[in-house]
Amino acid sequence: MQGTKIAVLGCGGRMGRRLLAMTLETEGARLVAGSLRPDSPLAGQDLGILAGHGEVGAKATTDTAEALAACDVAIDFTAPDATAAHARLAAQAGKALIVGTTGMGETQLSILREAAQAIPLVYDRNMSFGVNLLALLIEQAARTLGPDYDIEVVEMHHRHKVDAPSGTALLLGEAAAKGRGRDLDEVANARRSGITGARPAGEIGFASLRGGDVTGEHCVIFATDGERLELGHRASNRDLFARGAVKAALWSAQQPAGFYSMRNVLGL
Repeated sequence: MQGTKIAVLGCGGRMGRRLLAMTLETEGARLVAGSLRPDSPLAGQDLGILAGHGEVGAKATTDTAEALAACDVAIDFTAPDATAAHARLAAQAGKALIVGTTGMGETQLSILREAAQAIPLVYDRNMSFGVNLLALLIEQAARTLGPDYDIEVVEMHHRHKVDAPSGTALLLGEAAAKGRGRDLDEVANARRSGITGARPAGEIGFASLRGGDVTGEHCVIFATDGERLELGHRASNRDLFARGAVKAALWSAQQPAGFYSMRNVLGL
């Protein structure tokens, strides 16, 4: 059987199972391995069954190194510390890695950048085609509209999400800051409470909502006297993230070592 051999690291969760399914459904992709937490009761399960398909003959393992040995490219949507450890293993094994994990700190990101010196590594906080195009539009809008427009980023996710603002909200905030020639860390405000005083000029505000089963909704508001422009994106399921990740996996298999984003994958 031909095709890019793909392993899904963290294949037992909701996102992991959608990644398994999307790999099985994508032409040119071949699902060969999946890894689980050491204590997972799903060890030994057929990956096709976990994906909601028929058996494919590949079993879920708790040995990440074993999963990496079987693949050309691994996809990781796990947790920051786990992803950092997986990046080191992927670099040692010489296997490309696609990372969609959110909540990554600078320490973990530095490990990803180090791994990217040895392997193709695609990292992005949102792998949907629409969100990456939206980021470009926001950057252009911020540059065109200028400082007379206040910028606010509003996002909502399901009740189980553990990080805020979301990685996508930060991605969009960074696009807005870039359009204004600023560093997001210098102008971001995600902590309004109590008597805050008047809104500082140039600030980029964030509001995070959590509840229900919302997959992900983001809106960037440009507000000035007399008008408001809103640019947004709504995800109705996780398949768009999985589809982008598998596309990145197929793309990365043909690339030299380097630290890439979805903009590189999509040619934006």
